[in-house]
Amino acid sequence: MTDPKPAPRPVTVATLRADIDRGLTGDKVPGSDPAAAPLGTDAEAGGAPPTAAEVAMEAESRTLRPPPQREGVPRPGWFWAGGVLLVLLVVVAAFGLD
Repeated sequence: MTDPKPAPRPVTVATLRADIDRGLTGDKVPGSDPAAAPLGTDAEAGGAPPTAAEVAMEAESRTLRPPPQREGVPRPGWFWAGGVLLVLLVVVAAFGLD
């Protein structure tokens, strides 16, 4: 006997924004987005909040995919190693070697 599939969570503007912030839609890397007007608030303020069908259509248009990988960005370990090397070079240049 197989387990039944869990019921899909209701799609709301808040859940859609949370998926975007977690990087699940592939729009951006995971992280908090301190928006001045979070997703959906402009429509609400205008007196026409999005309907459930509109939110569902927007959610379907965003395919759930893994977050994009950042390429070409140095790893923190290399950053610190480079910083230490730079400081050592400045100290040697300033005081010289005896």
